[in-house]
Amino acid sequence: MKILITGSSGVLGSELKKKLPDALTPNHIKLDITNKEEIIDFFKKEKIDIVIHTAAITSVRKCEEEKEVAWKTNVDGTKNIINALMQTNPDGKFVYVSTACVFDGNIGMYKESSIPYPENFYALSKLLGEQEVKRLSNHLIIRTNFTARKKWPFPKAFSDRFGTYLFAEDVANGIVDILNSDMTGIVHIVGDKKMSMFELAKITTPEIQPMTIKDYSGPKLTMDMSLDSEKWKKYKISKN
Repeated sequence: MKILITGSSGVLGSELKKKLPDALTPNHIKLDITNKEEIIDFFKKEKIDIVIHTAAITSVRKCEEEKEVAWKTNVDGTKNIINALMQTNPDGKFVYVSTACVFDGNIGMYKESSIPYPENFYALSKLLGEQEVKRLSNHLIIRTNFTARKKWPFPKAFSDRFGTYLFAEDVANGIVDILNSDMTGIVHIVGDKKMSMFELAKITTPEIQPMTIKDYSGPKLTMDMSLDSEKWKKYKISKN
């Protein structure tokens, strides 16, 4: 069984590499997902059985300011990998890592059956990626909300934005669990506790200071990113 992890140098991809040490993990220089010919050649050569697609531009601000770049990676790049798998192994499994931000963030605790309504271009690009993935019968769309378990990269964190957050290693465990269960369709990997971004940041950075959306200027943000699941168990966020 040959597994490809895209975005293997990213936060989640790095954790998946630890869980799946035999997987192919080319970096973006060795495998450019925006290059159709390169992708097709790679898939013909390697005969991939499972794709775990984590590669994406995830910065809300960058996606808003550089829409063409975001589209080329998040939408066209995803399409290129799907097409390559369809051509070389139509029964292969495609695992697409999406985001809680596909929802509007007005109520929170969104389930797999909730209706998406993106607030910004990043979220829109990820939702369009979901639609592309559905062309494959053997697809798994993972919606989740995670961060790296390391020092918070900013001096402040939002006290009025919420999520059922997990760390990347928790999500990687969840993806492997779900892969082993052979599920398909949309599945939410969620933490068992809804918390603010400020509460999340305090786990790794006790000195972090709170801020609110009033202190922010930039693209529109999803305020409540909390997810629920009708299909899968919940996870405790790892504290150490």
